[in-house]
Amino acid sequence: MNSRFYLGLARDNIKKNARLFTPFILMNIGIVSLFFIMHTISRNPGLSTMSGGDSLKIILGFGNAVIGIFSTIFIFYTNSFLMKRRKKEMGLYNILGMEKKHLAVMLFIETFMISVLSIAIGVLIGSVFSKLMYMVLLKLLGFTGTFSFVIPMASILMTFFLFGCIFMAAASYNTWHIHLSRPIELIRGGNVGEREPKTKWLMTLVGVISLGAGYGIAVTVSNPLQAITMFFVAVILVMIGTYALFTAGSIALLKFLRSRKSFYYQSSHFISVSGMIYRMKQNAVGLANICILSTAVLVTLSTTVSLYLGLEESLDNQYPLDVVMYSHDNTSDPSSDIAGYVASVADEVGVKTMDAFGFSSVSTLAKRYSNGYEPISDGNFNDSNTLIIFVPVADLNQVIDSPIALAVDEVALFNTSGNLDLKTLTLGDQTFDVVREVETFGNFNQVDNPMFKELYVFVKDMAAIEEVYKTFTNEEFRGFDYQYMFDLEVPSPEFEKAIRSGLVNEPHITYMGSKAGMRENFFSTYGGFLFLGVFLGTLFMLATVMIIYYKQISEGFDDQSRFDIMQKVGLSKREIKRSIKSQIVMVFFLPLITAMIHIAFAFPVITKLLALFSFTNTALFILCTAVTLLVFAIIYFAVYNMTARAYYKIVNS
Repeated sequence: MNSRFYLGLARDNIKKNARLFTPFILMNIGIVSLFFIMHTISRNPGLSTMSGGDSLKIILGFGNAVIGIFSTIFIFYTNSFLMKRRKKEMGLYNILGMEKKHLAVMLFIETFMISVLSIAIGVLIGSVFSKLMYMVLLKLLGFTGTFSFVIPMASILMTFFLFGCIFMAAASYNTWHIHLSRPIELIRGGNVGEREPKTKWLMTLVGVISLGAGYGIAVTVSNPLQAITMFFVAVILVMIGTYALFTAGSIALLKFLRSRKSFYYQSSHFISVSGMIYRMKQNAVGLANICILSTAVLVTLSTTVSLYLGLEESLDNQYPLDVVMYSHDNTSDPSSDIAGYVASVADEVGVKTMDAFGFSSVSTLAKRYSNGYEPISDGNFNDSNTLIIFVPVADLNQVIDSPIALAVDEVALFNTSGNLDLKTLTLGDQTFDVVREVETFGNFNQVDNPMFKELYVFVKDMAAIEEVYKTFTNEEFRGFDYQYMFDLEVPSPEFEKAIRSGLVNEPHITYMGSKAGMRENFFSTYGGFLFLGVFLGTLFMLATVMIIYYKQISEGFDDQSRFDIMQKVGLSKREIKRSIKSQIVMVFFLPLITAMIHIAFAFPVITKLLALFSFTNTALFILCTAVTLLVFAIIYFAVYNMTARAYYKIVNS
């Protein structure tokens, strides 16, 4: 056989199987475009010159890796659907005289044609939309300048190389699969799994235990730092539980429904339940994949959108005022030095400072118990640890209307997570009477942030602080820290630049931070997360739609002969349509409902993770999750309508 014959045969096969190949090609084009756009933007030289560009490049580089990995999984997964539907076709070719090596050449040419078409169009579309996506990214970052945009040759070469390798690996898998199969196996390949599966109680138990353990971790974890590692443990357990329950638990559920005679012996339920029992073994993995991908879409988009929309609030939590300066000095009062330096620079630049506020302090980490605290030395934050900050009451009296006078054995308190309602406070072996609890200290307000629990303890004076600190920690006193913060009447980059450049001549000032400078870092980080979240959400959504489509098409071909027989024995088209609707609704919305349950149980641990980014607005996160869920459900329902019609056309034909 010459090459022209193989080429024509491969082209005709793609045309004849357009219902299968067209969505596969469109999915590949979409995935290639997403990867190319992400890779192009991550290689743009302009990122290196913007504030926060290094962290943004890391985020986008991570996005490249994730898209590449999931692209490989999705292409192989959908390729397996295609091969399953075409086993009978390959078997007929084999019986009619084509040897397996001829089939291998034909499959290779088909894959080559699809890969060239997908990669070429994907790169072309990616080239068209890359600049638009780059402008969207700059908008998310709040950048107002101009950057030149170029399409690196490295991105084109990398895209062709990566997806060329993926498609060639898929072609090798197809060839290997055909080589190991006998003609009769290929002819009957579409009917594998037709026997009634047994109820796998052990797997069902494993699924229940794994899912329960994953949910338990998500609900009970209270330490944000611990949540980082435990979240991935919970994800793995939930994935194991999801696959196990969809594989074994779904069969047990369907058999339970079959045992309920009042439900089972109805025409629509009888046909759908009996049909699903026989096919659930081969469809369960597909349903579990839909559920996992749906959950990934919801988590990715809701968290990244929440972080971006809550950016200013997170920034205010870290920086109550525009500028904050720190000093560590063994002298008792460095305030005049810092205030004088700030005033001199402000006069030089011509700006006005407002609401200046400063206080001396010394801090240590302690563990909470009932109405007291014990010192700890491991330096690790967890849900029971609090940073205790000792401050002279004179600094508190600067910012409150009713001054407080304290004796040596008396304290006032400000707890950032809410009032403690204590009458006495025990610090190690010392007990103090609590004179008052205040709800604000300067510009510090109470915020329920599980990541940072801080207790300000106001004592009589600096000498009392030194004595309390040494007795509580059993350590040598290390000197006072001093914080000085203020607002600017008008934001001034020149002022910040001038004050930073002069710090080399002010050795007692150890650090300066500004809300404006941190805002740029926040925009680059959170904007990058949102940009990546939208891309990954689109990728997961695309994969979800494709799995749903191929699952419905595959089931349509499997059910075609069954419904044909049922029509011949008297089942009306109306009853067939009712049965089809019952079957699709029962199976189709099961992954979506399960994904919603996953999100509900994951909510506590996700809020802990968001706290690591100083995001504490739970109401905003709930709103973003609800909106994301609503939009996803609308798209999901649209896909349901589309695939239900395609399924009915196949069955009815």
